[in-house]
Amino acid sequence: MAKIIAATNQKGGVGKTTVCAGICGCLSAMGKSVLAIDLDPQANLTFSLGADSLEDAYTIYNVFKGQVDLYDVIRHTETCDIACSNILLSGLELELYTSTGREFILRDQLNAIAADYDYVVIDTPPALSVLTINAYTAANWLVIPLIPEILSLQGLSQLKETIFGVKKYYNNSLEVRGILINQYNPRLILTKEVEELANIVAEQLDTDVFETKIFKSVTLAEAPAHGKTIVDYAPRSKAATEFKDLTCEILGIEKPKRVEKKLGRGRPRKYPRPEDLE
Repeated sequence: MAKIIAATNQKGGVGKTTVCAGICGCLSAMGKSVLAIDLDPQANLTFSLGADSLEDAYTIYNVFKGQVDLYDVIRHTETCDIACSNILLSGLELELYTSTGREFILRDQLNAIAADYDYVVIDTPPALSVLTINAYTAANWLVIPLIPEILSLQGLSQLKETIFGVKKYYNNSLEVRGILINQYNPRLILTKEVEELANIVAEQLDTDVFETKIFKSVTLAEAPAHGKTIVDYAPRSKAATEFKDLTCEILGIEKPKRVEKKLGRGRPRKYPRPEDLE
């Protein structure tokens, strides 16, 4: 059965989509079969993974409306499979307002295909909605990205009550895998203050702040424009290394050991020293 990971924060602009794409790329590079699910009406994950935008194609919206099954909307990309999104999702809250069992739609659909994948990665919208609740109800693990800003931390505090409610009524096995500090800049005083407060909230959620931090990166911002994850676009970049470490931390496996390159001083000697020949 697939392990289901959802990236979430009710505050927008914290990098949920970037985190989802990075995790998908790393899992795929590990040889895992991955399904990405885009629950954001802006369809940023769909774009970031290079899925073509087809106006007449079924999307995750049609699944929630009961018109098709999840298997019918899955499309293939170079990185992984994806259930695409579109703007119609923005009106789903009202359309499902009177539906019975609306919180379990995604979980029921995933149960039918979970054996086909090793991991499912869900990108959630930046708001508390029926889509967010569906993601929490279906998920095994939550990854909570935040950026070192007070408003981002406030969104984390609001999220805490939602998680407790879902665990109580819909999914008592839901686990907050960790809080991820994104766009990290250790030189700013505010970063340190937010990090300290994030540790307090993490303790309340019975989790930790991930040891791995994702630093702000131009390369990371460029990758979606090419329809690639960071590990496909720039596999040797610092950002790709950070996401590989993050993925290992999420999975609870040892991070890859890397040999630090020692910087030389000047050009290499043309002739060896006598002591080098001994």
